[in-house]
Parts: sequence; structure tokens; C-alpha cells
Amino acid sequence: MVTLAGRSALVTGASSGIGAAVAEALAAAGARVGLTARRADRLAGVLARCREHAPGSAMWPADLADPDAAAALAAAAEAEFGGVDVLVNNAGAPKRRHVLDLAPADAEEVLRLNYLSAVRLTLAVLPGMVARGRGHLVAIGSVAARLGPPHEAAYAASKAALTAFWESMAVDLDGTGVQVHVVQPALIGGTELFDARPGEEEPLSDLADARPPGDVAAAVLEVIGDGRFERYVPDWFDQMASGKAADVEGFVAGVKEWRRERLGEIAGSGAAAGPAEGVAAAPPPQ
Repeated sequence: MVTLAGRSALVTGASSGIGAAVAEALAAAGARVGLTARRADRLAGVLARCREHAPGSAMWPADLADPDAAAALAAAAEAEFGGVDVLVNNAGAPKRRHVLDLAPADAEEVLRLNYLSAVRLTLAVLPGMVARGRGHLVAIGSVAARLGPPHEAAYAASKAALTAFWESMAVDLDGTGVQVHVVQPALIGGTELFDARPGEEEPLSDLADARPPGDVAAAVLEVIGDGRFERYVPDWFDQMASGKAADVEGFVAGVKEWRRERLGEIAGSGAAAGPAEGVAAAPPPQ
């Protein structure tokens, strides 16, 4: 088991779901944990649970979609803890819309939170990590970064950008003592990514197979412990990613077929098809 006694961690999007599970796991491993999210009331509940293991934990409510928030948050965490040893960039939001229903502002909004906020915060704490010769930079990505799910172009692109930045950063930081990791979850229950939101489609995927947030928290501790760059949750999604890389044409064709079949199942069950209902009438492949 990873021991983080004497270390500090900062977790974004920590008020619920994956972020809360990760924060509590880091605290249980001995780290003082800094929590940030927009909702102070929910954040306070997570903080209380973290303090059961790590009394020195703290919280800073913030909206990381604000370009100025990252620098202020990094400064507050470093002043409180004397430095950040583990940064977990988890803050993010979904964007489930067929591309014909997607406006440029929608893509910019999700990119600003899911990608740019993580980059800003990482670059703010990175100099301190390099100066100390140690640190872990963790991004909570998504299998969407590698697999391009239908009706999630903006979301998938934001996670793909995050993953690409992390890959290059892992190479750039070689020899500094700072390690770089990305955890790519599939369907995770107990989060708000699949909640009904104005203007958002219902998920195409069957959420019955969703894994608990604790699985992602365990993966974060695992990569911190073994230094691995990328970890899928569940593990077998790495086979899907490698299979796609070996045959992109076949993969895209397969996803098209899956989408048609899935939309047919949803229409047959009487479930709402979402804003892209007019597009959903595509015939099944012959």
C-alpha cells in the first residue's frame, strides 16, 4: 500500500464522485489533502472525512473555469502546506450532444474546464515540484480520450487534449524527479457526469456496468506507487485502445454500428433520445 505520510496533495473537483473518493484515499494513505470545487457545502463534508485520517487537510472553494483561479489556488495550497507533492486534476464536466447540435461556445466551455484549468494549475505548482526534486502530476482523463464515443465530440476532444499534454509533459520532465500519470476511467457510477442537465442528451451507454469511484481512487494510488504513466479503469479498456490503434477504420465502423443498434434499442424502449432525436433514425447496417 502506498504511504504518503508527510506529503501533501491537492485534488480538484473534490466535492463528490471521483474527486471525493480520491481525496479520501489520499488522506487515508497519510497525505494532508487540499480540496477544491465550487460547492463549499459539499466540500466541507469531504474535508471532515479527510480530517479523520489527516487533520491538517484544508479546502478552498473555487471555480477553475475562471482563468485567474488556478494561480490563486496554487498559492494558497503552497502557503498552507509548504508545497504540493501530489496534484490530482479531476475537475471536469460532460458535454453530451450530437455534433449537429453543438455550438462553438459549447466546445470552448468544456475545453476551458476539462483541459485548460488542469494545465493552468499544473504549471502553477510545477516549479515548486521541480525545485524540491519530487512530485506527482495526475490527470483524471477518460477512455473517451482514446476511443472517441458518439455524441461526445467536445468532451472526448478535451480529454484527448489533456492526455496529449500529459504525454509530452512526461517526456519533458524526465530527470526532474516529477512523475506524470493519467488515469482513464470508463463508466463510473456515483458521479454527476451522467446526471440530467439542461441541453444534454441522455447517455447512450448502459450505466448498469458502471464501476464505483473507489476503483479510480485505487488506480490513482497505484500509479503514484509504481510510477506507471497510464492506467485504465477497468484495466481491459487498454485492449480496446490498442485494438483501435491497430485498425482505426474497423474501430470507427464498429462504433457506427453500435450507435445505430443502441439508438434502436432506446427508441424501442420508449426512452428519450435527447436533442439529437431527429438524427437517431439512421437505418441499421445491412
